[in-house]
Amino acid sequence: MVQDSYNIIPVTLAVVLHVLVFGSLFVAFDFDRDTAPPMPLAIKATIVTDDATLPPPPPPPPPPVEEQPEPEVQEPDPQEEERQLAEEQKRIDDARIERERLQAEEDARKAAERKAAEDKARREREREEENERIRQQLEREREENVQRQREENERLERESREALIQEEEAAIAAQNSTEMQVYMSQIQQRVWRNWNRPGTTPDNLECVVAVTQVPGGQVIRAEVTKCNANDIVKRSVENAVHTASPLPQPDNPLLFLRNFTITFTHND
Repeated sequence: MVQDSYNIIPVTLAVVLHVLVFGSLFVAFDFDRDTAPPMPLAIKATIVTDDATLPPPPPPPPPPVEEQPEPEVQEPDPQEEERQLAEEQKRIDDARIERERLQAEEDARKAAERKAAEDKARREREREEENERIRQQLEREREENVQRQREENERLERESREALIQEEEAAIAAQNSTEMQVYMSQIQQRVWRNWNRPGTTPDNLECVVAVTQVPGGQVIRAEVTKCNANDIVKRSVENAVHTASPLPQPDNPLLFLRNFTITFTHND
């Protein structure tokens, strides 16, 4: 059926249906007053509104289910299974070989590190032993040098002491010799010749003068230590010693005296 664009047919049917319903109500009302009660009127009607549409067509029946054939079970191929097993075994062997290679590299690395540590410890030990050997050698040499120096000092001290003793003995012998008497007489005469005797000099004059000279006879000190005369006489005696400088020198060096005394008397 073709539906009009303005819904004329549904509207017309709705109006007719309403007229029929209201008309039957009026007729029934009149019959109730004069006649027997009427039989109930059953009316089936469908109210069509403006928005009513035709019902959708029923869905088509499902297609018949075709029976699927059972999949054909293929027998395993022994060669394929053997190939897969061989591949799996090769994979396992390759993994084992790789693990062994890595383990070998790790063992070699640890062995190299261990050897390097041992070599370093050995070199350090050898260096310490060498340093200790050098230290002991230096200590022995130092002790030997100290011992040699001690022995040398003892020898020099002994020789010096012996030489000093010999010089003292020779000096004592020289001072008690006739040569010493001659030497001292020469000094005393030299000083006496340079003495200007004051008029106040007593007849019993006796003055002792301490004299200090240096090698060459230069007098550096002349001091009267004992005298029975006045200060004028004392100063004249000291001046005579300084005027006689340099004093005569002995031919024998052992006769040289740095410090000595001269005694002045009136009879000189």
